[in-house]
Amino acid sequence: MSQPNEQRTLKKALGWPAATSIVVGCVIGAGVFFKPYAIYQATGGAPGMGILGWIVGGLMSILGALTFAEVAILIPKTGGMVAYLSEAYDERLGFLAGWMQTVIFYPAFLAGYGVKVGSELSEWLGPQFELPIAIIVIAALVAINSLGSKEAGGMQVVATVCKLIPLVVLIIFGFLWGEGGHGILSPLVGDGKSVGGVFGSVLLAVLFAFEGWTNVGTIAGEMKDPARDMPRAIVGGVSIIMAVYLLINIAYLQVIPADELMMLESPAAAVAAKLFGNAGGTLIKVGIIISVIGAANGFLMSGSRVAYQLAEQGTLPGSAKLAELNGNSVPANSIILIGVLACIYSFTGEFDLLTDLGVFSCWVFYTLTFACVITLRRTHPEWERTYRVPCYPVVPILAIASGLYVIVSQLFLSGTGALLMSIASIVITLIGLPVYHFVKRNRS
Repeated sequence: MSQPNEQRTLKKALGWPAATSIVVGCVIGAGVFFKPYAIYQATGGAPGMGILGWIVGGLMSILGALTFAEVAILIPKTGGMVAYLSEAYDERLGFLAGWMQTVIFYPAFLAGYGVKVGSELSEWLGPQFELPIAIIVIAALVAINSLGSKEAGGMQVVATVCKLIPLVVLIIFGFLWGEGGHGILSPLVGDGKSVGGVFGSVLLAVLFAFEGWTNVGTIAGEMKDPARDMPRAIVGGVSIIMAVYLLINIAYLQVIPADELMMLESPAAAVAAKLFGNAGGTLIKVGIIISVIGAANGFLMSGSRVAYQLAEQGTLPGSAKLAELNGNSVPANSIILIGVLACIYSFTGEFDLLTDLGVFSCWVFYTLTFACVITLRRTHPEWERTYRVPCYPVVPILAIASGLYVIVSQLFLSGTGALLMSIASIVITLIGLPVYHFVKRNRS
């Protein structure tokens, strides 16, 4: 029997290993396995700009993580950006961030990952199973997350370890057994390609692969010691991810040159098949599936807490039900909401469309969150800060500039399709304003 959250509270059961695994688990999903194909397509089969993109994208993410951590620790509330933006600016802006995450970002990513699992398994079972598999994966994750945050966090730790094993194996044997002799840093771009034009496309692909490191902020209310563990989880997690991405992509190039990788939609499986034979390729495909499921679990766990936070504030339709905690002290109805929306989105069957929609939708609010550091330093200098972003204000300014570049690139530099998708994202987000005022008026 569910009980109102006045009678139950979220358990503080998560330590830094679970929090770090949520960062690593949410980020290392599909990007590291599938984006090298898009990157080398953009560079014209040249490796240099691709490797440079992984470095720059990683540094941009670390700048963002260093900045984000100060806000997350200063306001260690479940809900992440909803709480940060409400505190720093206005409750309506915080609601819009949560509305966007609830109806676009988290369901779209969860659906995209479900679609990708279905796509991978359907190669063995048949194309007719792609959609049913996606829905089964989403439903199973909803069930696991409803058992409790400790169980969901434990699954995240296991999935993170399982996904790192094949990556580590590929890195080690790629360097040991790879033929080498292929270009790593040169040529920078292929013939007929401009450095400026290529870099924007490469960076957008790389930043998708880094997407998800902010998710740990949404479960701060369930962490045992957020002031100590939050920066370790965010900055440590992103640093691990950057190292893994850089090493695995160099390992790929030790085995297969960039002009061949640009033709391979699953470079990890192709590299494994070349190193270990067909059995190796199958093993890596299993690792990819585990990786994607782990990422999906992290997004469901984080997304449900955003919906729960909005429901606690009474700003979502059906807030009374969505704010209930079940017998395991988790917001089961909010978990189900994200899962149902993801199942609906999965009918598109479009991994790239769903994930691109999610990435753009959130980067506007990431940039506003980076700016919160500067705003809160000015408006609340008296607040105790157990963590301060280093090299203030240079690091926050660089993080804000990175976010603005992503937004401008999607709106003006990435073609008509990206522009239309971005406009659709903005419209759906702004629909949240009349929803907010309608619900608030009914409450009063």
